[in-house]
Amino acid sequence: MSLPRRYPLIFNPSARSQKGARTRHFLMQHAHRFALYATNSGGEATELAKKFADDGEPVVIAAGGDGTLNAVVSGLAGSSTAIGVMPAGTMNVFARELGIPSNSLDKALEVIDRGLIREIDLFSANDAPFVQMAGVGFDAMVIEETQWEMKKLLGPLAYLLAAVKVLGKKPPIMDIVSCDGRREQGVAVLCGNGSLYGGQFKLFRKASNLDSKLDVIVFKESGYRFVLDTLHGIAQGGIDLAATTVYFQSEAVTVTSATTVPVEIDGELLGRFNEIRFRETATRLRVLAPEHPCGTPLMDTVKSVLQWPPGGYETAGIETR
Repeated sequence: MSLPRRYPLIFNPSARSQKGARTRHFLMQHAHRFALYATNSGGEATELAKKFADDGEPVVIAAGGDGTLNAVVSGLAGSSTAIGVMPAGTMNVFARELGIPSNSLDKALEVIDRGLIREIDLFSANDAPFVQMAGVGFDAMVIEETQWEMKKLLGPLAYLLAAVKVLGKKPPIMDIVSCDGRREQGVAVLCGNGSLYGGQFKLFRKASNLDSKLDVIVFKESGYRFVLDTLHGIAQGGIDLAATTVYFQSEAVTVTSATTVPVEIDGELLGRFNEIRFRETATRLRVLAPEHPCGTPLMDTVKSVLQWPPGGYETAGIETR
């Protein structure tokens, strides 16, 4: 009798929320389908993924949120190993971008079993790969300011409280230089490889993860003008339509600042730097994804919010503490 293939699957077993418990229950129910590898940190997940790639494993599954996904992608970068996505985080932005069901692990597994591989652009910030987006300045500062304990207690609301705190700070002015010679100055920068940000928001209107280009948004103003213009731009149909933003596409961008500024990739804090180099990696990323999207980003996000437990903030993925 031929048995289904057992995929190596990387996950963090320490999540304690209801969604984390449901993920662990699903994995135990389908344990005959996976070789489970529990990890304690993003670095450990990266090392495991790299070992699988070096050993010639054709598929590695990341079960968790965007942080888990980023850690596994970092280990697979440069290899021919494909990544399977089991969305078990709160927003699962990358899964939504590719149309992978983000609120049904059974359907996500069906996508993996179907075996359709898409090759997408993979960019890096100071040689650290990211699949969806990166931020310099404001949104990275919010992540930096959000304490682990507050995330466990308040969930997504913890980020909102941190944002209010960050809005009162005066950010440094950054210089942004594109590889084609374009120069801008601003207080925050977002670089998108995909169109979505934070779940359902189509922040980068022209973005494609197949065009070898980053979509870059430069914010000129800080404080509450930053928030008002951002909301106004989204309401108009594109944040780039706000008066205090600049939007362009580029194959490579360098951001410099006289003082160190925080950088996040795929929602995880990378660190603080004076210079950040955004470049495409030498090879594309192979992802198991549906031919046609399953569900819609908006409905998936609504379901995620409705399922969010008030007692704690979940990701079944790797957390930065």
